[in-house]
Amino acid sequence: MSTEKNTYRIGIVEPSAIVNEGLGILLLKAGDFDLYHIDDIADAEEYIADYKLNLLIVNPMLIVQQYRDCQHVKRKYPGVLWAALVYSYFDNNLLEQFDLRINITDTPEKIIGSITEKLDKENQPDTGHSEPLTDRELDVLRLMVQGLLNKEIADKLNISIHTVISHRKNITQKTGIKTLAGLTIYALSNKIIEL
Repeated sequence: MSTEKNTYRIGIVEPSAIVNEGLGILLLKAGDFDLYHIDDIADAEEYIADYKLNLLIVNPMLIVQQYRDCQHVKRKYPGVLWAALVYSYFDNNLLEQFDLRINITDTPEKIIGSITEKLDKENQPDTGHSEPLTDRELDVLRLMVQGLLNKEIADKLNISIHTVISHRKNITQKTGIKTLAGLTIYALSNKIIEL
């Protein structure tokens, strides 16, 4: 079973070197993140554009002091999540601008878990609005999850290997799922196959 993991790109905007480095070490231990330490909230937009960040972790005090409102940047880059790194009191109106809150007193497991969960949830394919699979793609999918190889699928369906490969690409593109395990779960949950 293949366990394909996403590597998420995270920018940390925090003026305290101790907090910045500590959070960075914590995230690097998780192993699924590329980190970018950003000096100032004004530089965040450039990092978002240049490094295609998935998440920006920001000390909300920087928005209060320097930027006032992050909404126009969020509208410009809707795929980027914003997390507030909270270690003092902030008004709820400010905190509501963020997609996620990380409290400085949270355990490392809780911090990593909440970040990973939020990123995974936001980056899941939207199968509810995707183009449906054709009948032939469904046939290929059923045989794939049975463990048949491309040649075996081609022989069984009386089509060429190139056609099988084309159908597999379409299945992956339409579902957004790249692993056989993920496609098996997809097929089961959509009643394409039964146990």
